[in-house]
Amino acid sequence: MTYDVIVIGGGSAGLMASIAASRQGAKVLLLDKGDKLGRKLGISGGGRCNVTNNKDMDDLIKHIPGNGRFLYSALTQFGNRHIIDFFEGLGIRLKEEDNGRMFPVSDKAKTVVDALIGQVRKQGVEIRMSSPVKRVLYQDGSVQGVLLHSGEKMNSRAVVIASGGCSVPHTGSTGDGYAWAEAGGHTITQLFPTEVPLTSKEAFIRSRELQGLSLREVTLSVWNAKGKVVISHRGDMLFTHFGLSGPIALRCSQFVVKELAKTERREVLLTVDLFPDLSMDDLYKESMALAKADAKKAIKNVLKPLLSERLIPMLLERSGLDDQLTYDNIPKQKWLDLCKLMKAFPVHIHGTLSIEEAFVTGGGVHLKEIDPSTMQSKLVNGLYFCGEVLDIHGYTGGYNITAAFSTGYMAGLSAAQQ
Repeated sequence: MTYDVIVIGGGSAGLMASIAASRQGAKVLLLDKGDKLGRKLGISGGGRCNVTNNKDMDDLIKHIPGNGRFLYSALTQFGNRHIIDFFEGLGIRLKEEDNGRMFPVSDKAKTVVDALIGQVRKQGVEIRMSSPVKRVLYQDGSVQGVLLHSGEKMNSRAVVIASGGCSVPHTGSTGDGYAWAEAGGHTITQLFPTEVPLTSKEAFIRSRELQGLSLREVTLSVWNAKGKVVISHRGDMLFTHFGLSGPIALRCSQFVVKELAKTERREVLLTVDLFPDLSMDDLYKESMALAKADAKKAIKNVLKPLLSERLIPMLLERSGLDDQLTYDNIPKQKWLDLCKLMKAFPVHIHGTLSIEEAFVTGGGVHLKEIDPSTMQSKLVNGLYFCGEVLDIHGYTGGYNITAAFSTGYMAGLSAAQQ
């Protein structure tokens, strides 16, 4: 069989590529090795599907620290505002939540997945499920089609690889596309987990003293070997039985991975600022005033309005303060040490969970080998890449899905126009 465009992978990028290509009147074949399309999309946003983020373009790109600038051209052609219009055009009403995150009013990812698949079918795209691709066929620097594991050959002068990364493999993302890219002469940059929980061998983590403790609106900072802050993120985090999780821990993870890789560091220091809105001086004055106001009360009870009860014993012990002390007996230097600890509680991180347990894969097809205005390979005519198979990664919050939809649209459009 011969097609104008073959799309490999039925996730966010592949579905959007199929829609963009078929809108141009191309005869499109969508291949997926699984028995269900849009599986990763269906569990995104906690099962509610965070379809994009409503920030302006510069801010959007800042939230895609893994080569976000590469997306300027694609986002200009099909950015977050286009994505919003696209879904609303399919009859899906969206709502904006905190930090610009856009969700369907239904709060169900299924609404989004069903609408995308419905549009793919409506536009006459041929869908082949349970059809794993063995290899992409190349000849004389051009794409010729694909060979399925079944032995069946599909011919096309345009192939879009939208096979995803290695994260969340139960959704079908098992890194198949990297081998097809390499067979075409492409470079795959180092793969690593991003948006992934952090692991620690700290004694208090191992003893599970703080397991399950959630901290709200704190700042988490990653420090390099020279004692400088690499990145800081403010928001919520969670102590687990293995280390740290929650939104800001996930956001810091890619920087931890990169620091651990430098000079083979065995651990990276992170600090938690429990009071990011207060300076050291203000925290000292406010906490002292609190103790003075209840001068006869033990400091462990004085601190309860300020801190989680589970944190207080650890902070006092590390500051060398007896928890039964009252205001008149507080050693000023030790109280200062307590405030320093509240502004920079240290956690030594030794690694992350695996790439399979990450939300996003870092690394992928080298972007220097891709034309950013078309998503076409600079090495193989008719070969296109989109989505997580590319060396692009952002924070959670609708940024990765925006990159997937945007690059998918560009790849599908360009492949059809070719």
